[in-house]
Amino acid sequence: MAADAGNRKEQQQQRQQQRQQREERELEEQEQRQQQQEQRELEEIRRSFTDIGVRVGSLFEPSQHTDNDNSNSAGQPALAAPAAAVQVQPPAKDRPAWVLAVVVVVACLLAGGGLGYLLHRPPAGTTRSATSSIVPQVQTAPEPPARVVAPPACLQAAQRGDELIDLFTRNIRDRRLSLALKAYTMASQACRKEASP
Repeated sequence: MAADAGNRKEQQQQRQQQRQQREERELEEQEQRQQQQEQRELEEIRRSFTDIGVRVGSLFEPSQHTDNDNSNSAGQPALAAPAAAVQVQPPAKDRPAWVLAVVVVVACLLAGGGLGYLLHRPPAGTTRSATSSIVPQVQTAPEPPARVVAPPACLQAAQRGDELIDLFTRNIRDRRLSLALKAYTMASQACRKEASP
C-alpha cells in the first residue's frame, strides 16, 4: 500500500510536471506568435511609410541601413527590410524646384500687367485733337458739409453704455450694475424714439 501511494504520488508529480511543461510551451508559442504579429505590423507600417514617401516625393522614405545598423542595442531582433525598395526620381538636375515657382510668379505678374495696360488704354479713335477749342470752366463755391447732430437722448444712451462697460470691465456685479443697465435701456429706447422720423 505504501508502494501504491508512492507510485501515485510520483505519477501525480509527473503529470504536474508535464502540465507545467505544456503550459510553458504554450506561453512560449504565444510569445512567439505575438512577436511575429508585432513584426508583421511593423513591416506593414514601414511599407505604408514607403508608399507615402513615393506618393509625396519627400523624406518619408525610411533610410537604407546596413546589416550592422539593423542590430538593436536592446537585444531585440532586427526587422527585415521591405521586400521591394521603390526608387524615387529626383526633380530635374539642371534647376532647383524653386526656380519653376519663381518663373510662374514672374509670368503671372507680366501677364497681369499687360492685361491691365490693354484694358485701361483708350481706343485709338477717341483721342482729342490738339486744335479743339478750350471751354472756360466756371467754378462754383463748394457747399459746406452737412453737420450731423445726434439727439441728446442718444448722447445720454452712449454715456450710460460707457458706464455699463466700465462696470463690466472692473468686474462689479452688484446693485450699481443693475441700475446702470436699467438706465442704459431707458436711454436707448428714448434715443430710438427721437431718432426715428
